[in-house]
Amino acid sequence: MHPDSHRNRLAAETSPYLRQHAGNPVDWYPWGKEALALARREQRPILLSIGYAACHWCHVMAHESFEDPATAALMNARFVNIKVDREERPDLDRLYQLAHQMLTRRGGGWPLTMFLMHDDQQPFFGGTYFPPVPRHGMPAFGTLLNHVADYYRDHPAELRATAGAVVRALGELQPPPAAPAQRLDAAPLRGCREQLERSFDAEWGGFGPAPKFPHAPLVQRSLRDWLLSTGREAPDLQALYMATLTLTRMAEGGLFDQLGGGFYRYSVDRRWEIPHFEKMLYDNALLLGAYAEAAAATGEALFAVVAGRTAEWMRAELRAPGGGYYSSLDADAAGVEGSYYVWDAAAVRQALSGAEHAAFAARYGLDLPPNFEGQAHHLIVATAVEALAATLGASAAAIDSLLAGARTRLLALRATRVRPERDEKILTSWNALAIRGLATAARLLDRGDLAQDAAAALAFLRQHHWRDGRLLATSAGGEARLPAYLDDHVFLAEAILELATVRFDADELRFGTQLLDAVLEHFSDHERGGFYFTAAGHEALIARPRSFGDEALPAGNGIAAVVLQRYGFLLGETRYLDAAERTLRAAWAPLQEYPSGHAALLQGLEELLEPPLIVILRGPAALIEAWRRSLAPVYAPRRIVLAVPADCAGLPPALATKQALPGGVAYVCRGSQCSAPLASPAALAAELAAG
Repeated sequence: MHPDSHRNRLAAETSPYLRQHAGNPVDWYPWGKEALALARREQRPILLSIGYAACHWCHVMAHESFEDPATAALMNARFVNIKVDREERPDLDRLYQLAHQMLTRRGGGWPLTMFLMHDDQQPFFGGTYFPPVPRHGMPAFGTLLNHVADYYRDHPAELRATAGAVVRALGELQPPPAAPAQRLDAAPLRGCREQLERSFDAEWGGFGPAPKFPHAPLVQRSLRDWLLSTGREAPDLQALYMATLTLTRMAEGGLFDQLGGGFYRYSVDRRWEIPHFEKMLYDNALLLGAYAEAAAATGEALFAVVAGRTAEWMRAELRAPGGGYYSSLDADAAGVEGSYYVWDAAAVRQALSGAEHAAFAARYGLDLPPNFEGQAHHLIVATAVEALAATLGASAAAIDSLLAGARTRLLALRATRVRPERDEKILTSWNALAIRGLATAARLLDRGDLAQDAAAALAFLRQHHWRDGRLLATSAGGEARLPAYLDDHVFLAEAILELATVRFDADELRFGTQLLDAVLEHFSDHERGGFYFTAAGHEALIARPRSFGDEALPAGNGIAAVVLQRYGFLLGETRYLDAAERTLRAAWAPLQEYPSGHAALLQGLEELLEPPLIVILRGPAALIEAWRRSLAPVYAPRRIVLAVPADCAGLPPALATKQALPGGVAYVCRGSQCSAPLASPAALAAELAAG
């Protein structure tokens, strides 16, 4: 970074990523009125650079170009330079990633480098990473800057036509809704199942070729497909295999931190062996829930262990003092990717006893050739404990003890290294995913401590990110800012309901309905159905898209369809149910065309076709808690069990009418149809079995 004698306008920002660039000689501006007005006034094109704190190639380009005085001088002379944290401004990132794809006919990524018209921010050219010298068919960044600026000066009409065409295309991306007479059916669910099997790697798990991403929602979709088939004559064991092999290979490969727990962002190879080393809250939150569900579905101990270690990693590395969760750990440490995590075999031998080393080296591949850049070892599970026990002539318990001791020693040694930077930004949507994952694991694995962590994170968001009846998207250093997006609202409403299945709180449930009411009021596309990503009244951008497909996060419209139906049936709110169906109808065309890219929407479709089963338990708190815990460990992803104590005040009418009894009572509702009161656990079990 450039010495602190030069500080640009990013120094006043809350985003750790933006502050990383505050010492650049580039005259960076944050996105806002000041920068946009300057571009209009001086008629200079805008250079928009979008990245995030844990992004390796963002750091590379910063070091090569943005810290270089000559490059910075060129940028400052010919452009208005705007830096954006894509995690704070996913609205800008989504729009300009789409624009990049249209302009270049290639996928995007980070850093995203876009050139915009000076007066209306329409994009006319773009790319991702550019090197400082010509390399791999890419021009030198300085040369590119001069060519773009010269062309902008000499051919403004041509570029305006290009930019206008991109913006018009953005507006035309929205699919038409299903015709009024169209009946929504299960065809997309079957189509997704077929697509997943075609893309499944039967040797190493996962879907599609390298680089491989975890795609937790697709694993969960496969588990649900298997569960739906269990009552048939021939259960779908292939769906179960696809899910469990993927989870096993990821857990035993280098995607999982074998020492410290938690998952890296993605694997560069098909074997899940060598990752890109950044660790993101949202990946770990999603995978925590997936592993907990798989543990409940299969009884496989590995999945429960990995879920627990993932939760412990989140707590140890990302939990903020107030209960919220920070965003990520960098891929790099001291400017070198992976340096915090990889090992020299000789150093490991020196750190361990002879017995520990014999077990550890064989277990984690240190007796194999180096697998990271030809000189270091990244740990993978290479040998099963049982095989080690046979080879070393010891019991499996003894081997486990040796391995645990070795991990403790090496973790202490690793802690002395230069640590990756942590992005201490707290995002509402990612924290909502963490709350949901923690609550799922708490319920399925009987981990009350994880429920407490989830409740603390929810309390943090309510205290710091909920202001005057409106939700905010992000905070850092105690300052919350930016209007929340669709994902923030619906992810948090879903998390609240999931947490309610572990410990019911009427006030939190009421907060969930406030979030959904805000979604209906501020985000609805009243003409076509579904929801915009930004609220009405949000800053006017080049387009206001609706997004139906899953990306790194589940689609907000998909989670909206799920959570509106669940709250709708629970509370008897037909306006929620109507909005959910309109969302699915709005997304019907892409659901049919590419169902495996819409896992969140598929869950909404599944629960439209067969509504979730809701079990309401009423009675003395201790008594009905015992009933709840008897049901909790069962893998039943379309079942919601709420234990509502008899003395709970402030209940919504739909719950208040389900009267408590001194000996406990259960009400089982399938959609809008509820059973007679069931006054014993045996009667409840019989009703569930009959269903």
